Amino acid sequence: MWKNIQKRLKSPDSFVSLILGIAVVLVIGTLIYNYFTNRPGTQPAGEEQGQVALPTTHTVAAGETLWVIAEKYYKSGYNWVDIAGANSLASADDIEVGQTLTIPVATPIISAAPSPEATPTLGLTGSTSTEVPAAGAKTYTVVRGDNLWNIAVSQYGDGYKWVEIARVNNLANPNLIHAGNVFVLP
Repeated sequence: MWKNIQKRLKSPDSFVSLILGIAVVLVIGTLIYNYFTNRPGTQPAGEEQGQVALPTTHTVAAGETLWVIAEKYYKSGYNWVDIAGANSLASADDIEVGQTLTIPVATPIISAAPSPEATPTLGLTGSTSTEVPAAGAKTYTVVRGDNLWNIAVSQYGDGYKWVEIARVNNLANPNLIHAGNVFVLP
C-alpha cells in the first residue's frame, strides 16, 4: 500500500494535485471557522465591542467634530445635538482640542406612529416616506428652494431642529430633499 502511494506521489501531477487539495481544505476550513466565530450577534446583548456605557465623558482630539463624536458613541451623527445640549454649547463649532465633553444618554425622538390604515405615498419622486402620517401629525410639504435648515427655522424658529426632522423622516442624506416631499414634523 505505501509503495503504491509513493509511486503516485513521484508523479509531478499527483504532487501538485495533493498540494492544491490540501490548500483547498485549509481555505475552506478557515472560512468555516471565521464564519462561526465572527458572526454578528454572537456576543451577549449589551456587550458589543466598543460600546461604552452612557453617560460618560470624552476628551476632544484633533480633527474631531460633534458629528464624529456622536457617531462614535451613538452610531449616528444626528445625536450631536444631545452632546451640544448637555455641554451648553451655543454652536457645534464651540469645541476645542483637549476639551472634556459630557456624553449623555441619547434622548429619543418621539414621532407620530403611522395609523393602522396607512397607505403608500404615490407619485412623490424622491419621497422618503412610504406611509401616510398618522391623523393629527403635523407635516410639511417641501417646495422648490427649501432646505432642512430653513424648514426648521420657519416651523420652530430654531434651525438646529433640522436634525430632528431628518431623523424622524429617516433621511439618509439630509442635503438631498425634493420639492413635493412630505415630512413629518416632530
